[in-house]
Amino acid sequence: MEIGRRIRELRTAHGMSQDDLAARVYVSRQTISSWENGKTYPDVQSLLLLSDIFDVTVDSLIKGDVDTMTETIDRDVQTMKRLSYVMTVFILLMVAALIWLSVQLSVWDWSLEQTVPTAVLALVLWGVAMFAAAWADRIKRDHDLITYQEILSFWYGEPVDRDTERGRRERAIPGWMRAVRSVGMVVLAAAVGYLCARYGVQLLQGLLG
Repeated sequence: MEIGRRIRELRTAHGMSQDDLAARVYVSRQTISSWENGKTYPDVQSLLLLSDIFDVTVDSLIKGDVDTMTETIDRDVQTMKRLSYVMTVFILLMVAALIWLSVQLSVWDWSLEQTVPTAVLALVLWGVAMFAAAWADRIKRDHDLITYQEILSFWYGEPVDRDTERGRRERAIPGWMRAVRSVGMVVLAAAVGYLCARYGVQLLQGLLG
């Protein structure tokens, strides 16, 4: 696409590396690379920053790519929304399956062998939810969305402001540390869901007993 080629040409003409440009646009070097290779497109806020850095108009940057850019970004927004809905629904279904599993074990006193289908169902539901979460996370990485406010702005089609204290602080955290934190949150969410299901059943038993 023209915009990727234009960004590469202007960056080279200004003697800037991808890291240099990334620091001034408040995105990662990988994001700059994705723009230049035509894998993703800069949002409105990034385009304004790029035009200011290179001292060119936004029109000269995007040229004939505006329709393609709009369609791509709109598609990613819609995909992320659908994935969020899928993730929420399947997590709720997983919690329901865990409650049912707790009923089988605690109320009906079933053996572990008898509860295997329910346990497998809960695991499958959790797997689908995590697949949706991973897909949505890839979209966030492609568009360099880190903070909640950035994600919310992207969600509603508003300019994404990455030049915030929270954004700078989050981008200073190494990628592997953010990955570990994300995995920890997933494990914690699963544990909380299981505990809520287990103690919810015990509470129900107490009320009915």
